[in-house]
Amino acid sequence: MRAVVVTEPGGLDALQVTTVPMPEPQPGWVRIKVKAFGVNESEVTTRKGESDPEVTYPRIPGIEGVGVVDQADEDSGLRPGQQVATMMGGMGRSFDGSYAQYVTVPASQVIPFETGLPWEVAGALPEMFQTAYGSLATGLGLQAGQTLLIRGGTSTVGLSAATIAKDLGATVLSTTRSPDRAEKLRAMGVDHPLVDNGTIADQVRELMPNGVDAVLELVGCSVLADTFRTVRRHGTVCFTGALAGQWRIRDFTPFMIPMGVQLTSYAGGATDLPPQVFQQHLQAIAAGRLKAPVAKVHHGLEQVREAQADVEAGTTPGKHVVLLDD
Repeated sequence: MRAVVVTEPGGLDALQVTTVPMPEPQPGWVRIKVKAFGVNESEVTTRKGESDPEVTYPRIPGIEGVGVVDQADEDSGLRPGQQVATMMGGMGRSFDGSYAQYVTVPASQVIPFETGLPWEVAGALPEMFQTAYGSLATGLGLQAGQTLLIRGGTSTVGLSAATIAKDLGATVLSTTRSPDRAEKLRAMGVDHPLVDNGTIADQVRELMPNGVDAVLELVGCSVLADTFRTVRRHGTVCFTGALAGQWRIRDFTPFMIPMGVQLTSYAGGATDLPPQVFQQHLQAIAAGRLKAPVAKVHHGLEQVREAQADVEAGTTPGKHVVLLDD
């Protein structure tokens, strides 16, 4: 089969399209014929050699993908030809990922679905939807009627979280560093786009004098102290990402967390996303009730370099998707 292989870390030219042996699924694993996959920051990190020691080389990157079952154990509950999604769980890091015509993954991290949506739309969803849904459901326990602040709102997870929260019935505030991207947030259903210059607490309190019920923190530890100031008493902040690159709180003391405010985190995987929830999300997109934040569709493995370059540039909000030919 054909795949993109990183033999050793480097620049975009480290992404080499080559022919490799067809992967054979071990017991309890599934082989998927890949139809499309999203391109993510973590794969850029893998290509550069900046990931943790879990990543070894040579490696086929790719932490998510959609396609059809090619081979599966009878007791897996999956059948050949069935539409499936997969993501995370060491994929593209400790074992070869989705930048290929075929990928093998544990059956436990395969989510079956049925949709008539184009593969490039379905391919945009697995990682960002799983992370957004897990953050809102597990990290925050968000309920209809609550107010949610998304800090880092034009990231793929931020855009996906906005659509989920609005469908749930929450009021959504979401941030961007660029005034030009406020319209993108409105298009995704955000009630109150905010321009983030490093401090947004005063803006939030003008809109919500008592503070918001919940915050999805995607920018990271560099702004966490300011984020705490946006939350009401007994509200919750869920730390999910660090777009600004700072994963540790410098000189941390528990007294940094305001009285009555909860700080949680989310770093889950495919098992946190019930198949019926993913199916409902696909149906909502197909019905036009929700939008899939697709930035650009790239065609074929030869365009993976272009896709990663676009992700690094960060000029277009949304998910970059690679669509594979049959």
